[in-house]
Amino acid sequence: MAIENFTVSPLEGIKLLGQLNSNARQIDGAFGVETELSANGLSISGDPVQIEKAVQVYQRLLEGIRRGADLDAQLVNYLTNAALAGDEDDVDFSPDLICITAKGRPVYSKTAGQKKYVTAIQNNELTFSIGPAGTGKTYLAVAMAVKAFRAQEVSRIILTRPAVEAGEKLGYLPGDLQMKVDPYMRPLYDALYDLMGYEAYQKNLEKGIIEVSPLAYMRGRTLDDSFIILDEAQNTTPEQMKMFLTRIGFHSKAIVTGDITQIDLPASTRSGLIGVQNILQNIEGIEFVHLNAKDVVRNDLVQRIIVAYEKADKQANKRRKKD
Repeated sequence: MAIENFTVSPLEGIKLLGQLNSNARQIDGAFGVETELSANGLSISGDPVQIEKAVQVYQRLLEGIRRGADLDAQLVNYLTNAALAGDEDDVDFSPDLICITAKGRPVYSKTAGQKKYVTAIQNNELTFSIGPAGTGKTYLAVAMAVKAFRAQEVSRIILTRPAVEAGEKLGYLPGDLQMKVDPYMRPLYDALYDLMGYEAYQKNLEKGIIEVSPLAYMRGRTLDDSFIILDEAQNTTPEQMKMFLTRIGFHSKAIVTGDITQIDLPASTRSGLIGVQNILQNIEGIEFVHLNAKDVVRNDLVQRIIVAYEKADKQANKRRKKD
């Protein structure tokens, strides 16, 4: 049995172990090692190969601590699974602080895919994020918008979605048009409330600095000096997608998010998000980021559901090819 010391400060060691040693228990169980807090930091004993994997995880967690990230169970689980699978890209991931919420909570990238997404937004005028539910596409986009606004890189934030029914009809909802479309905008409202605080959001909304509206309201506009987010873009038609993309003005940045496995358009209508991937590939200033089940940051059950659906879709495609 080998023993290796991972040198950190006492406070960092306590954070690495987690509340009631929860992080250490998860890592020890995964690699069959034993971690203890020593005078020099962490003392890890066990098989040398497994110790090396555990040290990789602790190293990434330590980098997260030093960048202001919270060491939640999701992050520990993500890094542990990556080390077990030998996935170097994911093992080398370390969280980046994006911004601080209205309640003082740090927002940071939680997976290698999310980090790539954030970097793409920073480096491009137009970023497409395509992936399943729970991968943080919308929330991170809004977080980057708030960050840019606070840094005075843009003068307003514009968030939009196509008001497409997911099995229900708009006409059945009570109230006027605005009340009917509000439920479709709710995820965007929730993200803004969390990041800016309700009062700041309302104040900026009244000033016209923040706008949350259906995609149909974008026609005929030119959006300068703005941070623009098109959410649920899988429910746009090719014509709507082109209309949105040609709204981008000077000194603006745009993000398009969507999940091509959850298209609510009529079966005969092609999604604008699918077509645009072929049209805009390899154009300077535009980047496509594809997230997957590994990037899901909700309940682990969501990740398992997504994997199961992906498996079922592959089997269905194989059957169709045979037929």
